[in-house]
Amino acid sequence: MKKQLNPTLVYVLSVIGFLCCCFAGLGFLLSGPAYFIADKKIKDATANPDEYDGNINAMNTAKIVALIVTIINVLNFLWAIYSIATGGWEESQQQWRDMMEQINNQ
Repeated sequence: MKKQLNPTLVYVLSVIGFLCCCFAGLGFLLSGPAYFIADKKIKDATANPDEYDGNINAMNTAKIVALIVTIINVLNFLWAIYSIATGGWEESQQQWRDMMEQINNQ
């Protein structure tokens, strides 16, 4: 029985990781493993093509998507760390309070 090359898991993890980009770039915790899963499946399928059934190109596309989402999240994560380290935390909290006051006053 042949193993399936199913890129669905990689796509799901990548999309959820992309959505988590809004949370200080923590989506790399999902998209990083998605990239490594796709990479391992591609290497296994390339080494033993008779044992796998499915499209290697689809898995390669999923790997590229996971890599792009991982890069976006890592950059966002580094920016969040830099922002907090340079005193941006208090400023962002003040902006948040100002926006909430404006909403409450309307």
